[in-house]
Amino acid sequence: MKTLLKIFISTYFILLGSFAFAQIPDTQHSQGVAYVTGGVGEGESSAILAEAKQWPLLLEMSQIENGRGIWIFGAIIKVINSKKQTIFEAQADGPYMLINLEVGDYLIDASYGGVGQKRVISIKTGSPQKIALFWK
Repeated sequence: MKTLLKIFISTYFILLGSFAFAQIPDTQHSQGVAYVTGGVGEGESSAILAEAKQWPLLLEMSQIENGRGIWIFGAIIKVINSKKQTIFEAQADGPYMLINLEVGDYLIDASYGGVGQKRVISIKTGSPQKIALFWK
């Protein structure tokens, strides 16, 4: 009986730890567009990457330093629609940002450390995209 109780308690703490380990940050909104940003720490990064399959767009942000990529936070992300209207603007709280965009064509205008870069993307139903943004 004691062995069964030990197994039960061990299982409980393992499950409890895995739920605490894999928490995704809260969903936020910018101009009516839902997004999640973060990825600081292995647990949060894993949770966001697992969730990415359910979102149309995953942005991954890093900076090249000494020949290797390091994760960054603080990039300003703007999304501009085909009518040249800014429909989304937010600051990244970590190296990942999930954005719930509708089907359509967009321009991603990203800025970090005063350096901007742009990417043209096309969101299609059932085709999540991952865009890697690198700064030097």
